[in-house]
Amino acid sequence: MRLGVLGLGFMGATHIRALHGIEGVTLAAISSSDPKKLAGDLSSVGGNLGEGFATLDFSGVAKHTHWGEILEDPTIDAVDVCLPTHLHAPATEAALRAGKHVLVEKPMALDFETANGLVALAKEQGRILMAAQVLRFFPMYRQMADLVRSGSLGPVRAATFRRRCAAPPWAAWMQDKSVSGGGVFDLLIHDVDMALHLFGTPAAVSATGREALASYVDTIDGQLYYDGMDSVTVAGGWHHGAFPFSMEYTIVADGGTIEYSSASGKDPQVYRPGLEPESLTPAAPVDGYQEEIRYFVECCLTGTEPAYCSPAESAQAVKVTRLMSEARAKKGEKCLL
Repeated sequence: MRLGVLGLGFMGATHIRALHGIEGVTLAAISSSDPKKLAGDLSSVGGNLGEGFATLDFSGVAKHTHWGEILEDPTIDAVDVCLPTHLHAPATEAALRAGKHVLVEKPMALDFETANGLVALAKEQGRILMAAQVLRFFPMYRQMADLVRSGSLGPVRAATFRRRCAAPPWAAWMQDKSVSGGGVFDLLIHDVDMALHLFGTPAAVSATGREALASYVDTIDGQLYYDGMDSVTVAGGWHHGAFPFSMEYTIVADGGTIEYSSASGKDPQVYRPGLEPESLTPAAPVDGYQEEIRYFVECCLTGTEPAYCSPAESAQAVKVTRLMSEARAKKGEKCLL
């Protein structure tokens, strides 16, 4: 399968690096408006995970200054949309109409109606569409999800997901909410998606927090309401200065608690009554980005819908995140989905 990567920012560079070692796919084309990046110099690329890039070898790869040119190439089977957020939906739509399979960085759109329309278009065109909700493929989240969904800990009563970092100084467009969705949409759609993955769609949401993008602050404390659960909290956002990136969760079930914090440097811990803590340690090192792309490629090659990370669920994550962001202005008032 010949793949084109649209955009060479942090996510584009991350996805290209993850492509190495995946069978059945060839990086065939790239696009960027920056000639230095097209030449392989990615030293200017920044990201909130503290990982830098140097030089990548793009010899033998078709180079384009506009992403639309890749869609005109009939030899390209699929594209990986890693453009600024407001371009995710139009690029995905154009790619589907051009007959390409599409992996699109999260969120696939900034509103549910558009996202849902893309899901319908993919079915109409007979193409594979998948949003890059990479948290589902990170081992510290996937093992937790497998344990929760197995039912061995009993019913979950409470869950907290938190994700925080500094406002991104490397991409000025991120400060424009109409373009990026702001820190809440950029960061916490991951955690909303994980809640949907584990518990389904909530009946309602509420939120409090602070939106002050001019001061590089965009924080939220959101509540997702489910029958039979005491609380599901999604919290975090952008903070001042060089605030470090972190992600964490706590899952409280009748039979035990699962705790993880990236800041601790430890694998997720499972605490059961009367037993020593158990670590959820993967059998081998796992690159979540590589696993995500490998799964997408497999779906394309076999013509199988991506059930593990379905576009319909990703569209629903857009809906819930948008409502949670809007609910913040109502200072804790419950908003029905």
